[in-house]
Parts: sequence; C-alpha cells; structure tokens
Amino acid sequence: MTNRERIKHVLHYEEYDRLPVVHFGYWYETLVKWANEGHITEEQAKGWGDGNTIDVAISKKLGFDCDWSCQFGGHSNLSPAFEPKVIREFPDGSRHVMNGEGVIELDVPGAVSIKSEIEHTLKDRASWEEHYKPRLQWSEQRITDAWVRVSDDKALQWKNGGMEWLKRNERDFFLGIWCGSLYGSFRNIVGVENTAYLLMDDEPLFDEMLDTYADLAYRNIEYILTRVGGVFDFAHYWEDICFKTGPLVAPDVFRAKVGPHYKRMTDLLLRYGIDIVSLDCDGCIDALVPIWFENGVNTMFPIEVGTWNASIEPWRKQYGKELRGVGGMNKVVFGRDRAAIDAEVERLRKLVDLGGYIPCPDHRIAPDGKWDLVRYYCDRMHKVFG
Repeated sequence: MTNRERIKHVLHYEEYDRLPVVHFGYWYETLVKWANEGHITEEQAKGWGDGNTIDVAISKKLGFDCDWSCQFGGHSNLSPAFEPKVIREFPDGSRHVMNGEGVIELDVPGAVSIKSEIEHTLKDRASWEEHYKPRLQWSEQRITDAWVRVSDDKALQWKNGGMEWLKRNERDFFLGIWCGSLYGSFRNIVGVENTAYLLMDDEPLFDEMLDTYADLAYRNIEYILTRVGGVFDFAHYWEDICFKTGPLVAPDVFRAKVGPHYKRMTDLLLRYGIDIVSLDCDGCIDALVPIWFENGVNTMFPIEVGTWNASIEPWRKQYGKELRGVGGMNKVVFGRDRAAIDAEVERLRKLVDLGGYIPCPDHRIAPDGKWDLVRYYCDRMHKVFG
C-alpha cells in the first residue's frame, strides 16, 4: 500500500495495512540546529521545503512516511506584493519595517516569533481602492505562473508541463488543492482590532473586502479544476484566526459573512469528487468548528494540543464520523525524554481507534526538538500502529 492510499483509507474509514506516520515540517532554526549537530547537511537545512526531495530525505532518516502539507494552487494574495522597506531604525537595532502586505511591523534582532504590528496601510475605502483592490484581482497568471512541486523535486510550471503532470496523476503522496484563505489574509492586512472597528464603521467595505478575497480563491480553484478535473486527494485552507482562548472573530459574524463563501467553494470541490476538505487554524477553534463543518470543511488541522488540550475526541462525539482530523500530537515531548514520547503515543491510541484520524505533530517541529527523540517517536508509532 502506498502512503497516498494509506492516508486516503484512514480518512475514509477503510481498511489499511498500517497507520501512516506524518509530520508538518520544521522551523528553520530546528534544521540549523540539526545541521550543526551533524544529523543533516547545511545545504539540506537551507533547501528544505514541504514535499521536496530534501523533505523526503529527512523524513526517511527520521522515520516519517511523508509530509502532510503538499499542495498546489494559484497565488491568492496581493499581486504584486508591497515592496518591503525599512521605515525607521532605532539605537537598539530594532526597526519598523513594512512587509509585503503593507503592514508596518516591529523587527527585533534575533526574534523569530510573530512580529508586533505598528501601523497598517489599509485604513479606509480610499486606501483599499488605491493599494489593495487592484492587487487582489484574478487573472490567469495567478495559475500559469504557479509551480507544481512533484515528489522527485522537479518544479513543473503550470504552462510548461505541470498541467499535463497533474492530469497523469503520477504520484505517491497525498496531494491537496490549495484553496487560500477567506478571512485570515483579510485580517492580516487590516489588523485584529481594526477588523472589529471596520465592521461597525463601514460594513459595506468590510463585506466588499471579504467578497474580493473569497472570489479570488474561488476563481483560482475553478480554473484549475475545470482543466485537470478531480485529480487532487484533498482540498486545504489556511486561516489562523484563533488564539488560546477562542476565535479572533465573532462566530456569528464569521457564520454570516464567511460561511456562505466556504459553502460555495466546497460545493464546487464535491462536484469534482474532492470530499476531504482540510483547514489549518491554530489556537482554540471549538467555537468555529461547527461553522466550518456545516459549510463543508470536514478535516481539522493541526488540532493544537497546546495549553488548551485540543483533541478530536469531543468534536467526534458532537459531529460524528464525518468530522476527521490530522494533527493533535503534542510536539513539546520532542524536547523532553523517551518517557514523555511513550506517554504521548499511548495517549494517541484511543484517538486513532476512533478512525478518520491521523496523528501529526501539532505544527512545525520547534528548535527544542531533539533529533533522537523525533526518531524514537517515529519508531514507536510504527511499532504501536503497524
């Protein structure tokens, strides 16, 4: 059985020979540390990417079967992006820097976490129409300039072989069609607080911005699907619109404003036989799960264990077997010891028994992850779930 078949069978409650052991990549700092320790090369640390040949090689050395995050899709963000530039420099070395989304952020030397937002270019309808709306219009170039990344690391451009490769359906990994973001990218350019004010101050503009992002995402997948058909194994969204105590958007607003866009897209996906629809959202997502679920999103990822003990188990009890999951493995144990690994694998037993669930480290493996412990985890997973 191939890895592609195993994943498909698990998520469809069909028989499989063994559970696939999957991951969702690594922080760059983790790879640098492992290179300094001699486990991988410096070139591998610099060249790693989801699903490329370096990813496959590192997976094999550690014992993983594959990376969950292998997708193809069109460009769904600002095109062209803003030109990054330094706005202000400070004596301590920190800087105010405009990023590609037009957001001015605090850049602190040595810091690798999410940057603090200082100011936003998008302030009102005038700035929307001048700087953003033109950058969010659809064109064929959003697809034809994209790349299809295949398992042997050949980068096929859509118009130069990529479309033909997709049609031939030649691969041994679970391939997703990238659906973009319907709220997270919008939130990025406006800011968390500003989105709340915008809804109250100018609801028509709020709606127009959401509709623009959603229409761009829809047209991207429509263009791809009408040309290659249902060759994809799953569909995948990104949002990241929750934190440790709940969503960064009112659930009622999300249901009314964003839910119909999900439904429109998932109906299209189903017409092409794509019935596994995955969504990446960090944080405590419980309040938004029913909205996604009722609008066709049926696979939650990465199910962050974190400080809020997220798990597929309560969702399964509430929504039944149509709610699947990938993730939910507490990656912090990679920085501890073998006893912690053993306890985590044991905790996962009853969740795997639910079916329709594949454990995966609940995000990128962090720099405290020890190479030997990650290898031990893979060995234990193969032994326990083989």
